Amino acid sequence: MNPITVENIKIGSNEQPFIIAEMSGNHNHSLDRALEIVEAAAKAGAHALKIQTYTADTMTLNIENPEFKINDQDSLWNGQNLYLLYQQAYTPWEWHKPIFDRARELGMIAFSTPFDDSAVDFLEELDVPLYKIASFENTDLPLIKKVASTGKPIIVSTGMASVSELDELVRTAREAGCKDLILLKCTSTYPATPENTNISTIPHMRELFDVQVGLSDHTMGTGVSVAAVALGATVIEKHFTLSREDGGVDAAFSLEPAEMKALVEETERAWQALGKVTYGPTEKEKASLKFRRSIYVSKDIKAGEKFTPANIKIVRPGYGLEPKYYEKVLDAPAKKEYKAGTPLTFDEILNS
Repeated sequence: MNPITVENIKIGSNEQPFIIAEMSGNHNHSLDRALEIVEAAAKAGAHALKIQTYTADTMTLNIENPEFKINDQDSLWNGQNLYLLYQQAYTPWEWHKPIFDRARELGMIAFSTPFDDSAVDFLEELDVPLYKIASFENTDLPLIKKVASTGKPIIVSTGMASVSELDELVRTAREAGCKDLILLKCTSTYPATPENTNISTIPHMRELFDVQVGLSDHTMGTGVSVAAVALGATVIEKHFTLSREDGGVDAAFSLEPAEMKALVEETERAWQALGKVTYGPTEKEKASLKFRRSIYVSKDIKAGEKFTPANIKIVRPGYGLEPKYYEKVLDAPAKKEYKAGTPLTFDEILNS
């Protein structure tokens, strides 16, 4: 499938994996820290910096009913009220422009995840080059229509979505004007575990919907992301912070700068290693053929003396006959004298 071009960067199977550093709420309500995160992401080699555009009021209702509290023992946010959590985690809208400007100055693509129509309108004013739809919004078809109507590329996390829901999503986006769509395999637990990530879905999803597929990775470390690239992921998204010790709503499953740098490097290595189906020596390997094993004279041989295991051996290097001819040479009389260390050649077979 064709690559997708965003600003000056191409995203596709023939390109280095597109690495997104997700700031989320790791700015801890400090614009200075937010800008430090941008700078650290750029220094680590991330291609894009993503934030989230919402307020507590555009996300949920300010209600204390039990259903508006997180009730999940495995969740980082267990027991928290949704409205208060989003108040804590949101990125002030007046910060968007300075964050985006700094990212662009440093050569990164800057974009966001909108959560309602007002966020899309606001991001259009800032001329974002692409959009992200979060897992929990991948069934919000009115929002997807709104984003798709901009005509800009869309990246969608597929956490929790069934095949039929994804089919609705893809058809809705395309019918509303989206020509460039990327789906991200995602497990919507925070953090996620490798055994619950199922990245074998990546090539299946690519074939099913004829789109590029990547990974929104909430696991710890970089191993799952590297493996995803080996399965064809073209985009990797990871939450990012300056230091997990500093705390923050997503800090516990976010990468630190050295880890982000390793992610960029190791996913690129994984992508480079994919190559193509090939057998036989590569151009670089041809010089190593001489280090294969071959048949050599291991002890001086007089003319008329037979070749035996006592005077010929299969050894390195590979300048002599291939080992498969060893049994054909045995017991044949030597037509001339051989010094130890002489490679046997086809002449010995033909003459014998």
